[in-house]
Amino acid sequence: MLVWLAEWLTQFEPGFNVFSYLTMRAILSILTALVLSLYLGPKLIRYLQRMQIGQTVRDDGPESHFSKSGTPTMGGILILGSIVFASLMWADLSNRYVLVTLFVVVSYGLIGFVDDYRKVIRKDSKGLIAKWKYFWQSVIAIGVAFFLYWSAHDPNETVLIIPFFKEYLPQLGALYLLVCYFVIVGTSNAVNLTDGLDGLAIVPTIMVASAFAIIAYVTGHANFSGYLNLPHIALTSELVIVCTAIVGAGLGFLWFNTYPAQVFMGDVGSLALGAALGVIAILVRQELILFIMGGVFVMETLSVILQVGSYKLRGERIFRMAPIHHHYELKGWPEPRVIVRFWIISLMLVLVGLATLKIR
Repeated sequence: MLVWLAEWLTQFEPGFNVFSYLTMRAILSILTALVLSLYLGPKLIRYLQRMQIGQTVRDDGPESHFSKSGTPTMGGILILGSIVFASLMWADLSNRYVLVTLFVVVSYGLIGFVDDYRKVIRKDSKGLIAKWKYFWQSVIAIGVAFFLYWSAHDPNETVLIIPFFKEYLPQLGALYLLVCYFVIVGTSNAVNLTDGLDGLAIVPTIMVASAFAIIAYVTGHANFSGYLNLPHIALTSELVIVCTAIVGAGLGFLWFNTYPAQVFMGDVGSLALGAALGVIAILVRQELILFIMGGVFVMETLSVILQVGSYKLRGERIFRMAPIHHHYELKGWPEPRVIVRFWIISLMLVLVGLATLKIR
């Protein structure tokens, strides 16, 4: 909204033209989301404590987690509010990619909110029944997939970019719908599974969002995309603002979520952030790079799939506990060690993902 205001004010004072620059708005987006989350964080934590909206700890989990019982949860409201506010302030709201991304963030946040509400306020340990959670995730993902497919005006919007290959760019056609569905729903649930230790999910999210800000800028810039031989999609440039809003909001939340956490994001945060990364990957046509950069999320998800599959087929567990971060805790690793090492792995994978843009 401030972009339109600045554009109007430019006719009276040319200095307001500075707000038309994408890099300037990206910086302001980070700062807006960061300052807002830092300002509102203590207020939200006090409110959650007063309302006794606290985390319930599993009895079969690591003993070190028992002390976390009662820690305020649903802090993802802080993240989503900061992302949406910063994006509305500094992004071009006529850009349909921005609107689609914000829609996904809010809608998946609502699913997570209902789940958290039932768990911590209604004291229903099951929360939102799994089949209904998956149903609504699917409805939204399919709706977004159809909208993006039918509103695509440029063939570049529906090609598949394969890492390390610059000439082979197959058109997905109707398969685009299937890719959208699995990427959005899969990433949403993957981040949700990763959110089990203090700061474990938010830092990889910040790293991946930062990388996507770079990719969105390159893809939306004709010269840079041409230099890297990437399909040029002009609309992606405004996604830089949303990505930087995620970074700023994530950093602000990390201030309170770092070990030992004062607040947890809950499903309202993890489901929405995962879906946001998924839809951004689709819009910049880098679904496979998301698989690389989000390797920690993939690893956590695969550990759960392997654990459940092994137990059902062989009656034996592969890991001491899944997701895999709990396995290392039960092996004796202190929680901060698990967290920081997973952060380091995430950073390495993000760098590998960015390197694939050049090594093609």
